[in-house]
Amino acid sequence: MTQKKELNALYRNISSVVVGKKEPLLLTLATLLCRGHLLIEDVPGVGKTVLARALARSVTAEFRRVQCTPDLLPSDITGVSIYNQKTSEFQFCPGPVFTQFLLADEINRTTPRTQSSLLECMAEQQVTVDGTTHAMDALFMVIATQNPVEFHGTFPLPEAQLDRFFMRIRMGYPSAQDELAIMRMQNWTHPLDALQSVTTRKALLALQKQVPEVEVEDSVATYITALVRATREHPDAELGASPRGTVALMKASQAVALLGGKDFVTPQTVKQVAVPVLAHRLIVKQNAVLAGRHGEDLVGDVLNQVPVPVGPAA
Repeated sequence: MTQKKELNALYRNISSVVVGKKEPLLLTLATLLCRGHLLIEDVPGVGKTVLARALARSVTAEFRRVQCTPDLLPSDITGVSIYNQKTSEFQFCPGPVFTQFLLADEINRTTPRTQSSLLECMAEQQVTVDGTTHAMDALFMVIATQNPVEFHGTFPLPEAQLDRFFMRIRMGYPSAQDELAIMRMQNWTHPLDALQSVTTRKALLALQKQVPEVEVEDSVATYITALVRATREHPDAELGASPRGTVALMKASQAVALLGGKDFVTPQTVKQVAVPVLAHRLIVKQNAVLAGRHGEDLVGDVLNQVPVPVGPAA
């Protein structure tokens, strides 16, 4: 199967379950192609978990789920060393993090201590337990969900944790037509039950290697840098996006261009992914928050203020 057919098959397979969500699906696949991690933030019942499960089922790969609760311990995620009386040695029992797709459902319901157990594996694809470092699979991806409107019994994600998420997306409510289709689809059984894999781990790893080959012309690269630097100078920003955000914005633009069948990045592609890549990396000043301003608003201001390059790529 060719590269384009592989991506189209993956997109169609997921969209057969997640109805009417073209943009969230595109951004999810872009995150996957960039070997990033995804944070899905929205109200209950709009398909956050379904999207994660549909993605995992579409690939012949291992999937595990962690239901985050306040009593969840770091060892419940990373694993623990247990003393083996027969061998008189400690034996490491891997936790659910040792997989290809990990769903951390309602991640903000677990404590900061447990949230931080994902920092190393998300950044370096390895886990250190009792002084021993264990390598993880090359296809490892964390898909975390959280409810932004419920605060009782939740623990906000720290900035270091948010910065490790490649993108933060929202699903949104479906249109009336899409909601009717969803209702009909689930009359007898859930469409996830019949979903089959359409690609393999090996094929995905090969697709991920195609992303760096997408050209980022000098003027577009300068535009990406200018956007990120402008977030640090915004009057309502306590803290702007990090250099990790600069790299993520470039890679996301390359992945979306690849998904669109292009071999180069345009400024329009950069603008398309700027909000999901950068907004969650900003810390907004308290007076701006009280005035109803959020990271998305600041990124929108930056997109309007930074001049768009004019050239062959543009």
